[in-house]
Amino acid sequence: MRTLHAVIVDDEPLGRERVRALLRDEPGVTVVGECADGPAAVEAVRRLEPDLLFLDVQMPGMDGFAVLEALGPRPPAQVIFVTAYDRYAVRAFEVNALDYLLKPVDPERLGAAVRRAVDRAAHAAPGGADPRLEALLEMVRPRSFARRIVVREGGSASFVAVERVGRVEADGNHVRIHVEGRSYLLREALREIERRLDPERFVRVNRSALVNLDHVERVEPWFRGEYVIILRDGTRLTSSRTHGSAFRSLLQ
Repeated sequence: MRTLHAVIVDDEPLGRERVRALLRDEPGVTVVGECADGPAAVEAVRRLEPDLLFLDVQMPGMDGFAVLEALGPRPPAQVIFVTAYDRYAVRAFEVNALDYLLKPVDPERLGAAVRRAVDRAAHAAPGGADPRLEALLEMVRPRSFARRIVVREGGSASFVAVERVGRVEADGNHVRIHVEGRSYLLREALREIERRLDPERFVRVNRSALVNLDHVERVEPWFRGEYVIILRDGTRLTSSRTHGSAFRSLLQ
C-alpha cells in the first residue's frame, strides 16, 4: 500500500499537535511538514509536493481558501479541511465529496477521512488533483458584495453607503432605494440589485421589496405565516407567504 505524504496547516499549535498525534496510528499517512500560517503553507506545498493537505479553514491573514487559490493549478491531490464551520458549511463540503474534520478532531472521523484519501489515491491518475476542489471553492469562497451604491441626481453622482439604505423597492422596471428620508431611482431591476447586496443584511420580504435588517425595529406576526415588518423610520411592510420563511428562521 502506498503511503501518502501529508502536510498539516493550522495556526493553533494544539490543533497541529492533535492531528499529528492521531496520524501516528494511521499506517497510510506520513507527516512531512507542518505550517502555522497561510504563506508558509503555500511555500511548503510547492517545495514538498504532498499527496494530502490537512488545511485549517480559519486562519488570520490568509485563510485556507486563500492558500488553495495561491497554489493555483497545482494544489495537493487531496485536501482535508479542518474547520469550525457550522453545519451549513459542512454540508457544502459533503455535497462536493471532499473530506472535512470538525474541531475538536475526532479520532474515528480522522481515521475514516484518511482511509477515503488512501483509497482515492489508489484509484486516481498520478498527479491528478481532485476535480471537485474548484467547485467547493466557488461554493464557500467569500463573495464580494457592494459596500456603496452610486445614485444620480441631475448631472451629478454620489455614493451611498449600503448600511444607510433602509429598504429597496421595485418601481416599475427599476428600483427605488430609501435612504434616511430620501429616495433615489436606480435603473436596474430588483433582482439585479439583490445579487449585489449582502444577503446577511438585505432580505427579500415580498416580490417588490428588500429590507435592511439593521433598520428593522420589530417584526409582528400577521395572517397565514405572514409578518408585518416595522422599520425604524416607521415604514410598515408586509411579508408574503413565499418570503415569510426568512423571517421565521430569523425569529427562531
